[in-house]
Amino acid sequence: MIESAQTHARRYQEVRAYTYELAEPLSTEDQCIQSMADASPTKWHMAHTSWFFETLLLKPHLPGYQAFDAAFAYLFNSYYEALGPRHPRPQRGLLTRPKLDEVIAYRRHVDEAMQRLLAQSDAKLVAEIGPLVELGLNHEQQHQELILTDILHAFSCNPLLPAYQAGLAPAQPSARGAMEWLDGPTGAVGIGYAGSGFAYDNETPRHKVLLHPYQISDRLVRCGEYAAFIADGGYQRPELWLSDGWATVQREGWRAPLYWYAPDEIPLERARVEGSWQVFGLAGLQPMAPEAPVTQLSFYEAAAYAEWAGARLPTEFEWEAAWALPGMREMTCHAWQWTRSSYDPYPGFKPLAGAVGEYNGKFMVGQLVLRGGSVATPSGHTRPSYRNFFPPAARWQFSGVRLAR
Repeated sequence: MIESAQTHARRYQEVRAYTYELAEPLSTEDQCIQSMADASPTKWHMAHTSWFFETLLLKPHLPGYQAFDAAFAYLFNSYYEALGPRHPRPQRGLLTRPKLDEVIAYRRHVDEAMQRLLAQSDAKLVAEIGPLVELGLNHEQQHQELILTDILHAFSCNPLLPAYQAGLAPAQPSARGAMEWLDGPTGAVGIGYAGSGFAYDNETPRHKVLLHPYQISDRLVRCGEYAAFIADGGYQRPELWLSDGWATVQREGWRAPLYWYAPDEIPLERARVEGSWQVFGLAGLQPMAPEAPVTQLSFYEAAAYAEWAGARLPTEFEWEAAWALPGMREMTCHAWQWTRSSYDPYPGFKPLAGAVGEYNGKFMVGQLVLRGGSVATPSGHTRPSYRNFFPPAARWQFSGVRLAR
């Protein structure tokens, strides 16, 4: 289905406005900080998403377009080799200039030009640029999630453990009580996107996979259940861990999920709350809620917990096939869910033409697939075929566990 220019313009305004909403609770200083190489400052996210529209849509398609600042092509390119050199990713937090108000002016410059481009596009041009506009908006939604996960990591490095937004309600579990096991679909099952709307290239082409009999849990693993794993010596038992995972636990000194603290680990008494475990999140430090889905787990931790629980992680194909099972809960809006699947191309996969061909395919090595969506994922951004991916040691995302057997 080909969307109209007006539809694209309206959606563009909505998505871009939400980025401002996410940044609103943050100070100027907050928006400049980079706490690790894997994260980026909020200011950089705001500029990079504008660079995407400027570079891939405005420069080639809007006659007479003038770049806001020629230096931004170097400062805010992320990883597109075809589009030239870029500032090193680990040094994004050193970009105190341009100032935040200049980045906001850049966004407004790009927004005004994008509205002009869409307003003057005929049906032929809309058909040509529409898919790229939609890719740019979904790309911005990915960075909206990163704004939250990256600032949460930055705040976790602050002894004050400040809240991104005090009083922010966490995602509520859909049910309480014992986990139930559901029989998953078996046989030759269709996997991948087959609709008429937007999907990333890594979700295609749709193809058949053979699923042997399996069961999958109806809900995510809870914090209280994971605390029992910790109490049973889960982080001290090498037989539960994959080799690389155990080496990582030893090297990094892991003994709980990221952002879980025992009271004596919190340096400032004013930051402490009651409870044997205290969990830091977007609302600040809170007592560990036993019924909340556990998050901030690496693939290694998810796999070790599954081994301890007498189960395993589902493959991404089992997960996708089980999406619509009666009784299935918490497939999205709570936590990204690690799968036992390597991030590989589907049979017949072909990257998109041009520079955007670097968007997904080049990362198909050394990463694991996560499915679902988290409390930080923008509404409407996910679908059953959506494939997220991270290295197995990554745990600053809202990533959790669903079991299979």
